[in-house]
Amino acid sequence: MTTNTEKTNRGNTNSKSTAGMTVLVTGATGRVGRRVVESAEAAGLTVRAASRHGAVRFDWADRSTWADALRGADAAHLAYLPDVGAPGAAEAVGAFARLAVELGVGRLTLLSARGEHQAHATEQAVRESGARWTVVRASWFAQNLSEGPLLEEMRGGELVFPAGEVLEPFIDTRDIGDVVVAALTGGDRFADRILDITGPRLLSFRQAVAEVSAAAGREITYAPVSAREYGAALQEFGVPVEEAEFLVGMFETNLDGRNAMLSAGVREVLGREPRDFADFAAEQADAGTWKS
Repeated sequence: MTTNTEKTNRGNTNSKSTAGMTVLVTGATGRVGRRVVESAEAAGLTVRAASRHGAVRFDWADRSTWADALRGADAAHLAYLPDVGAPGAAEAVGAFARLAVELGVGRLTLLSARGEHQAHATEQAVRESGARWTVVRASWFAQNLSEGPLLEEMRGGELVFPAGEVLEPFIDTRDIGDVVVAALTGGDRFADRILDITGPRLLSFRQAVAEVSAAAGREITYAPVSAREYGAALQEFGVPVEEAEFLVGMFETNLDGRNAMLSAGVREVLGREPRDFADFAAEQADAGTWKS
């Protein structure tokens, strides 16, 4: 059993002042990873932005890339692809976290998903790694509607998605990036904790799409379908059967209303309110994100 004193000493091993901290950011080109990089740079940290094709090469499926990415870092942010709850995630993330500790990386954050029980094994693997850890459980990203696979549908004028009329506290990924950096640099305050973070209000996907439509000045509609229908469509578009089945199971659980509540996590960590979805929609509309 590890005592609190042992944990504190372990967490301080090889640590530097915040100004001199080097942070490895996995998934650095993703919707959250890019914001972690931006927030870390704004905080004066030395950032090692890792991705499959970047200057710092890192690939969850290629373990030969792990040590070079980690070596010399003081802290690391972990974002597992395709999903933190996907088959094989716990084993891979646990192995990576243990290697990080062996190489002197004393502080880890893990991007996790609010309400996703499939992710708990991966969270536990990080907690058992020997590092000081923070799990950041985030609600549905606002940027899922402006980046990634759903953007094409939004630009096409109709979002087909298996969310029914469930309410979700959409969070801006810039807030996630700020929370991650605060956790990495906050010493003991956020160490060995699970942080539950959400946006400031609840919206159905229909309402969110309507707000985007109004901001963009063009008609964009929402068409709910069942998770099974959505999974079948994914397979028609070439998504492997195993991955499609995992996504179906995740949608059937995560989008059942379990996340239809707000948390004070962003306020607790950052001392301010989270960004509102309306501000996100206005900014992206001004940038022309949803032009057809």
